[in-house]
Amino acid sequence: MSEHEHRGDDQVEIIVNTRPKRVPRGVVTYEKVVALAFDPVPSGLNIQITVSYYRAQGGKSGDLVPGGQVAVHEGMVFDVTATDLS
Repeated sequence: MSEHEHRGDDQVEIIVNTRPKRVPRGVVTYEKVVALAFDPVPSGLNIQITVSYYRAQGGKSGDLVPGGQVAVHEGMVFDVTATDLS
């Protein structure tokens, strides 16, 4: 197995706002998912960003909050929404 193929084993493909993204196997944080969803990340006093996930281990779904993390696996889906609460 080549070095490139081996490195691929250390990552999984997740879907963030309908776009495939490769992340390290293990856990992903709220902040990382938001960064994958937006470039640049929306900011401001009234911006609220929500992160929901689906197809987690065992078919679970839920929400990520700032500072939170979730174990990732192949094909997991994240929906990230920024709302201006003004």
